Amino acid sequence: MLTRRDILRAAGLGTVATTLPGVVFAKASTDARFVLVVLRGAADGLAIAAPCGDPDYRKVRGELALPGPGDDSGVLELDDMFGLHPSLAGVHAEYARGRALVAHAVASPYRERSHFDGQDVLENGGSGVGLLRDGWLNRALAPLGGSLGHEAAIAMAVNTPLVLRGDNSVTSWAPSQVPDAEESTLRRLQDLSADDEFFATRLAQAINSQEIAGEEAGMQRQRNNRNAAAVRATMQATARFLTAEDGPRIAVLEAGGWDTHANQGASNGTLANRLAGLDAGLIALRDGLGDTWSNTVVAVVTEFGRTVRPNGTRGTDHGTATAALLLGGAVDGGRVLADWPGLGKTDLYEGRDLKPTMDIRGLFKGVLADHLRIPDKVIEHSVFPDSAAASQVRNVIRT
Repeated sequence: MLTRRDILRAAGLGTVATTLPGVVFAKASTDARFVLVVLRGAADGLAIAAPCGDPDYRKVRGELALPGPGDDSGVLELDDMFGLHPSLAGVHAEYARGRALVAHAVASPYRERSHFDGQDVLENGGSGVGLLRDGWLNRALAPLGGSLGHEAAIAMAVNTPLVLRGDNSVTSWAPSQVPDAEESTLRRLQDLSADDEFFATRLAQAINSQEIAGEEAGMQRQRNNRNAAAVRATMQATARFLTAEDGPRIAVLEAGGWDTHANQGASNGTLANRLAGLDAGLIALRDGLGDTWSNTVVAVVTEFGRTVRPNGTRGTDHGTATAALLLGGAVDGGRVLADWPGLGKTDLYEGRDLKPTMDIRGLFKGVLADHLRIPDKVIEHSVFPDSAAASQVRNVIRT
C-alpha cells in the first residue's frame, strides 16, 4: 500500500508520477473517470435534499425541518419540490451548471437497519446479506483492462472496502494518521453499538451532555475541522491519482460520522458540519481534476436513510430510503430523479421511514453502461446478477 510519504515525494506540483515506489500503472481501456464516495453511518437523505414542497414535510420533520429557499439558512432550490441543504453550496453550483443531479427515495434491496449488513448489500451488489463475497465494482473492472501491477481502480482507504474486493487486482492508498486516543475510544464504542439503537442513542446522548456542559465543545470544533480537512486531503490525493499519466480510472473513498442519533441539527449542527466538509472535498476533487472533470462521474451514496420523524434526542434513527448524488462534467444534471412516495402517515415504509421507489443498483447500472461503456450483458449477468427488478436508470450521462 502506498504511504503518505510516497505520494508527497512524488506529487511535486500536484501530480502523482508513475515513479511511485512499487506502483506501475498501465493505460486502462477507458478515459472516463468514476469516483464512488460511500458515506458510512446512514446519511439523512431528507436533510441532504429536503422535500420542502411535500405538504407533510414540516409536520413530520419538526425541529429538523429546513427553512425554505430564500429564507435565512434556507435550502438551495432544486425544483418546486426539493431543496439542497445549505451546506452543499458547491454541489448546488454544479447542479445549476447541469453537472449534478439528485436521486431520491433510493435504497439497496436491504430492508433491515444494521449498518454492517446494509453496507454489505450496498457494496456486494446482490439482493441480500452475504450472498456475494466480492464487490460489484470489482466485478465491473474486468472489461476495463485492470490486472496485477496495472490496476484500473484505487481504494483511498487503509482497508480495501468490499465494493472493490474480488478477483480483479486493485491498488490502495491512505494518509497515515493516528486519531486522538479519546476520540478513537468513543468511535470504537459507537461502532460496536451501531446495531443497538437504544445503546447507540444513549451513548450519543451522553457525549452530547458533555458538549452541553462545555467540556467537549472546543474539542468537537477541532474534530469537525480535522474531519473536513481529512476529506478534502483525500479528495485532492484522489484527483492526483486519477490525473496521473496512465493512472487508475476508478477510485473509491469512504467517510464516516453520518450516524446522527443525537443533536443532528438542521441548517447548523453536526450534520451540517459533515455536509460542509463533504461539499468542500467534492469541490477540491473537481478543482484537482481540472480538464479531466469533464469526463468524470462522482456518485455519493450511503447504506440506508434515517427515520422521517426526529427521535427523543433531537436526532434520527436508522431508516430505509435516502438520497444519492451524481456530479461531474459527464453528468446530465440539473434535475432530481424521484418517484416521490410522499411523507403522509400511510405513505411511509413501516409507518416510519421514507419508502424506497428506486433500486440504487439501477442508478449504478446506468453509470456503468453509459459512462464506463460496460456491456449490458456483463452488467446484468456478472456485475449485478439476479437484479432484473433493478431497471437501469438511463440518460444520466451526457452524450
